[in-house]
Amino acid sequence: MWCLPTVRPNVSEMFKCSSSLRRFHSPMLKRPTSARLSTTSSSPYLPPLFSVAPMMEWTDNHYRTLARIITKHAWLYTEMIAAQTLVHQQTNLDRFLAFSPQQHPIVLQLGGSNVESLAKAAKLSHPYGYDEINLNCGCPSPKVAGHGCFGVTLMLNPKLVGEAMSAIADNTNVPVTVKCRIGVDDHDSYDELCDFVYKVSTLSPTRHFIVHSRKALLGGISPADNRRIPPLKYEYYYALVRDFPDLKFTINGGITSVSKVNAALKKGAHGVMVGRAAYNNPWQTLGLVDTDVYGVPNGGLTRRQVLEQYQVYADSVLGTQANGRPNVRDLVKPLLNIFHSENGNSLWKRRADAAFKECKTVGSLLEESLKAIPDSVLDSPISGCPEIGGEDVFADVQNVLPPPYKAVEQVLLCA
Repeated sequence: MWCLPTVRPNVSEMFKCSSSLRRFHSPMLKRPTSARLSTTSSSPYLPPLFSVAPMMEWTDNHYRTLARIITKHAWLYTEMIAAQTLVHQQTNLDRFLAFSPQQHPIVLQLGGSNVESLAKAAKLSHPYGYDEINLNCGCPSPKVAGHGCFGVTLMLNPKLVGEAMSAIADNTNVPVTVKCRIGVDDHDSYDELCDFVYKVSTLSPTRHFIVHSRKALLGGISPADNRRIPPLKYEYYYALVRDFPDLKFTINGGITSVSKVNAALKKGAHGVMVGRAAYNNPWQTLGLVDTDVYGVPNGGLTRRQVLEQYQVYADSVLGTQANGRPNVRDLVKPLLNIFHSENGNSLWKRRADAAFKECKTVGSLLEESLKAIPDSVLDSPISGCPEIGGEDVFADVQNVLPPPYKAVEQVLLCA
């Protein structure tokens, strides 16, 4: 089931592989082309108007498989993978990097601050055929930004980030991108954010930044509080779009529905990244992406069809790794929110939890637990669910933009 796609996947071959469970064999790989060419390489996929944020312990292979069944066009991200992990696990790379070809377009997110390790990690990931490589410069977790000295702390050293991005690009032939916040602690002015973007994009071929529109607080607060306490400043994001017309920016943070995604795009966002809403309510979020964001019909897909397709995948990979993993619980985890707010949802979850003790396959668990869900829920295709009376948080954003940024060449000399 697990496939090692070619460096730049052939679309027709991808669909051949996706229609069966045979292994996809990649041809002899060529050496990576120049990093400078990676920023202009064409993609066979629609642009990243909508992407699902990288989330530790959530956006694993199983969730991404479910997400791709529901939406064919959203861009998917891996969990953050530490570069040092890949360097030290070179005999076990499939565990961290292998994915099924149906998951394209997919972005690998790396974490780290050692330029040499990041370069090696990019090179090691090259044969797997990711569509982009992203560097995490936004995670505020104490384990990452504190003891790990990477994540959002990298925003305080844009010269290092520029060097790292250049090294990553030198070892791949796909675009390289950065995910960051709008600031760190007291380093939260718009000019400081612009200095970061300017230095990184000048020192490397990075032309796309995914911007979480909150600053990070590194005083020991939890990642959850860092998603709640710092205020959202969408005006910083739209000012970046204004001041860096040669770059692309994706907005992230506080956007919890497809209607808000479209509101952001209508105001001029190049793309929108959604995090927990895409996991906590996958049907009403991902299910509307193809039709409402990309304008592509979804063929009347129902949740029963989604579960049937996912069950084939899940039982094919059940217990194929060490220690009997993934087990039934691992594989059912991404499904637990697919009936969010529907009749029978609570009963279904209770039945599924009880079934873990007896069921040895995902198919048997679904057969046992789905009796709690009405057929009308299982067999109804996704329908638009516009928010009633919701505030348009982007309505006045153009009226509160900070003054235009004036780049000064001397900023390149700063640490």
